[in-house]
Amino acid sequence: MRLRYNFRVYPTPGQQQALARAFGCARVVFNDGLRARQTARDNGLPYVPDAELSRQVITAAKATPQRAWLGEVSSVVLQQALADLNVAYRNFFASITGKRKGRRVAPPRFRSRKDNRQTIRFTRNSRFVALDNGRLRLPKIGDVEVRWSRQLPSDPSSVTIIRDAAGRYFASFVVQTTDEPLPETDSEVGIDLGLTHFAVLSDGTKVAAPKFLRRAARKLRRLQQDLARKQRGSNNRKKAVVKVARAHAKVADTRRDWQHKLSTAIIRDNQAVYVEDLCVAGLGRTRLAKSVHDAGWASFVGMLEYKAARYGRTFAKIDRFTPTSQTCSACGRLDGPKPLNVRSWTCPCGTEHDRDVNAAINVLAQGRWDNSNDRGAHVRPALVPAARREAVIHPGAARSARSAERISVL
Repeated sequence: MRLRYNFRVYPTPGQQQALARAFGCARVVFNDGLRARQTARDNGLPYVPDAELSRQVITAAKATPQRAWLGEVSSVVLQQALADLNVAYRNFFASITGKRKGRRVAPPRFRSRKDNRQTIRFTRNSRFVALDNGRLRLPKIGDVEVRWSRQLPSDPSSVTIIRDAAGRYFASFVVQTTDEPLPETDSEVGIDLGLTHFAVLSDGTKVAAPKFLRRAARKLRRLQQDLARKQRGSNNRKKAVVKVARAHAKVADTRRDWQHKLSTAIIRDNQAVYVEDLCVAGLGRTRLAKSVHDAGWASFVGMLEYKAARYGRTFAKIDRFTPTSQTCSACGRLDGPKPLNVRSWTCPCGTEHDRDVNAAINVLAQGRWDNSNDRGAHVRPALVPAARREAVIHPGAARSARSAERISVL
C-alpha cells in the first residue's frame, strides 16, 4: 500500500524565497499549458498531446525572454506541474463519459498566485535525498531542516513541499508500506455516526462529539472581526488573514489527531467494522451544516477504510437508505420514521431501545448480511409476522381478481 507521511519543515528565509520562486514557476507552467489547450479548442484544433504541450510550455518557453526565468528552478517541478494538468484533464474526460464514478469533476481551472496553498513536487528523478544530519536536500533549494517524528518505512518515490494558508511548510513523502496484519480477533462492530455522540458502537459504547470548531468559535469570531476592520490590500490585513488561518489550522489539526487515535483503536480491537454510507454532501446543505462539517464524518470513515486495508481488517459500508433507526434490532419490526428528538422508543415486542445503540446494532447486522462472516453464515434480524390487516384477504379481493382476469381475456 502506498501512503503519505507528512513532516513539518523549517526553511530559512533564503530557502523560502527559492520555494516561492518554484511555486510561481510551477503555477505559470500549469496556466500556460491550460491556456494552450483552451486556445486549441476555441480554434477548432485537435487536443494538444502531453509531449507536444511539454515542448511548447517548458522546452521552447525557456528559450524566450519572457519565460527565461523558468530555468532557475528544477525541471522536475515544471514537469510535475504539467503532469497535474494532464491528470486533471483525464479525470474530467472520464467523468463526463461515465468512466469515473462519483460526483461530476469540473474542468481544470487556472491557478492564482493569491491561493493560500502552494505546492511543488519532486520525484526520484530530481535526486532529492534525506541526509544523515536530519535535513532534506532539494535541488536548487538547498538542505531544508525537517522535524522527523518517525522513520520512513521505505525509500520515498516522491516528496511534495506544501505551504499552507497559515504560512507553515510541510514535506509529504509517498512511500510503499508492507505492514503485517494485526492478530485476528472475534469482535465485530457496527458504528452509527451522529452529532450529539460522534460515534455509537454496537456494543453500547458512546463517543461524545468533541466539537472542536464550536469550542474555538469565540476566538475565531474575535479574529474574524479584527480581519473585517483591516483595510483591503494593507499589510495589517495580510497579518490578520494569517492569524485566522492559524486558528483554523489548529482546529483541523486537533480534529485530525483525535480521529486518528479513535480510528486506530477501533481497527485494532475489531476484526470487522461496518458503518453507514452517509450523504455528507447533502447534509452539509441543511441547517445542521456547521455541526456536520465540524464532526468530519467523511475523513473519519476514510481513516477506518484505509487502516482496515492496511492491517488486514474487514471494512464495509451499508446502504444509506437502510432504515437502521426505524427497525427493532430484537424482532426486526419496521416501526416507521421518528423525529430526531425521539432518542428512545419501545417496540411492540416489549424491547426498549436507545435510538443510536439500536441503529448501531442494525448496522452491524446489515453489514454481516452483506458481507458473510468467516463461517459462511448470514446474520440478519429475524423475519416479522405480517400484521393481521396486511395478511388478511379483504372482502371483494377474489371478485376483483376474477374481473381483472375476464377483462384481460376479452
